[in-house]
Amino acid sequence: MKIKSRRSPQQPVLDNDAIAAWIFLAPALILLGIFLLWPIVYLFYLSFTAGSFTSEGVHWVGLRNYLRLALNPDFWQVLGNTIYFTLATVIPSLVIPLGLAVLLNRSLALRGVLRTAYFIPSITSLVAVGLGFRWLFQTDGPVNAFLSALGFNPIPWLSSTIWAMPVLILLSSWKQLGFNMVVFLAGLQTIPISRYEAAELDGANSWQQFWHITLPGLQPTIIFATITTAIFTLRSFEQVYVITGGGPLNSTNLLVYYIYQEAFALFDFGYAAAAATVLLGFTLVLVYFQLRTEREET
Repeated sequence: MKIKSRRSPQQPVLDNDAIAAWIFLAPALILLGIFLLWPIVYLFYLSFTAGSFTSEGVHWVGLRNYLRLALNPDFWQVLGNTIYFTLATVIPSLVIPLGLAVLLNRSLALRGVLRTAYFIPSITSLVAVGLGFRWLFQTDGPVNAFLSALGFNPIPWLSSTIWAMPVLILLSSWKQLGFNMVVFLAGLQTIPISRYEAAELDGANSWQQFWHITLPGLQPTIIFATITTAIFTLRSFEQVYVITGGGPLNSTNLLVYYIYQEAFALFDFGYAAAAATVLLGFTLVLVYFQLRTEREET
């Protein structure tokens, strides 16, 4: 009588399906490591170095680049600009698409056409849109012509330290409008209609239904849209490059554009890598909150 050997429960068993899975995943994992993980590791290493990629090479300087960031008032101004830009962009990028999604979720005439029209900004080239906004808001542009027709004095939108940033915020909010609207529309489809029917029988009006049914039902969707919009806003570059170039007086300079200037205009790659590491830290914090929220919901 043959006695079958029993494998220890702790001993892993690599069956044919697992081997096949790793074989199919290997090309994607290799590409992920080359084009994502390795650049992040090299960026972190570069933030502790100084020099250039010429014959002199780079040399280790430790935390000197991070100390320069902490003592540089321009960096703190750029960081403040980025926080202000992000907060001022995220709020309208959530409120307006949410209102549009609630309206377009009803049976309206031309509902499909309106959904398509509102989604167009999301698929439009940001460079092309930036050029259009620069033309609209130049001193002798259509916006000032319209204001003059109403009896107001022209506003130096792009040369004013007060008004230049709102132009960028308006552009970024408009750009994000269609994507968030579609996200909210998808979230509205997950809320059972029976809840609204029961609320109507209890005498709840439209505002009470929105406050007590729609908003709680959209909570995971709102969190997702908030984090993705914040990440999109933190990496804003094209609108600054095309419209203001970080001016006037550094008032519209955002963190990504600041990194670009330090790396590819001043060739201070170590300092730029340190600033990029700070930006990466902000992004990882947002991703952590998103994953934590999704885990709690499940």
